[in-house]
Amino acid sequence: MVDATPTDSTRSHAVGRQFEDPSTELSSRRTGMSFQRTRLSADRTLMSVIRTSLSLIGFGFTIFQVFQKLHDADVLHSSSAPRYFGDALVWLGIAMLVLGIVYHVNFMIGLRKERMQLHAQGLLHAESHFPVSMTLIVAILLLGLGVLAIASMTLNIGPFR
Repeated sequence: MVDATPTDSTRSHAVGRQFEDPSTELSSRRTGMSFQRTRLSADRTLMSVIRTSLSLIGFGFTIFQVFQKLHDADVLHSSSAPRYFGDALVWLGIAMLVLGIVYHVNFMIGLRKERMQLHAQGLLHAESHFPVSMTLIVAILLLGLGVLAIASMTLNIGPFR
């Protein structure tokens, strides 16, 4: 049976210090870099959600506006069906963005917990921190813009009338 308690060569040292065993040091560094790659991968996934949501919101808003303007110019007598379709696309884009943000935040919380557990066990240096995700900030701003768009469309208020 193998003893699972950390030895001096597997324990983490103060910030900037290295493990005594070179293979343990290299393994710890590779694991630390894999956490950074995973974080960046989660940001790329959120970017793809943003791209799709932005397309849905923008396309839905455009459909709504085109048919609203045609109705206002008395070119069409009834434009309710295409306008409802535009509404539905914007709502779908907002829902997708909300789910993407919630998934991203939950994933990042789990990743940070795992990273801290490995650090507490002495298996990871964890010298660098996880910065605030600029992608998450952009997603939240886009969510606000989507809410303004749907408020303008359904309640006829706001900057997009």
